[in-house]
Amino acid sequence: MNLPDTDHLIAAEESLAEAESVLKIFERAEPHDLRPREALAALRLWLRGELAVGPVRDAAFAAHAAARETTNEAARFAARTCGQAASVAHVATHSWHVKRYADKARESAAIL
Repeated sequence: MNLPDTDHLIAAEESLAEAESVLKIFERAEPHDLRPREALAALRLWLRGELAVGPVRDAAFAAHAAARETTNEAARFAARTCGQAASVAHVATHSWHVKRYADKARESAAIL
């Protein structure tokens, strides 16, 4: 397993924090769907060097599937935030989308 560089780790840590800030928006709407939470847990494991990129990427895809399946707009944006955050393990530039989706989740949930 290759170790990511410092900038990649910083992007992942910042993305994780941003996604954690909106996770509850998803969980209020979809309390039995754990996929966005599991994506963030996978990212945490990757950050500690305990999980390879492949499983984190799979967890990111699952969070995006949760986004497609919910009918709640704010929850959809929150799940996308989690999916993008987890995908930072694979490609650091996915971090660019995390803040945008988090802002949309908060706006949609009327949390400004």
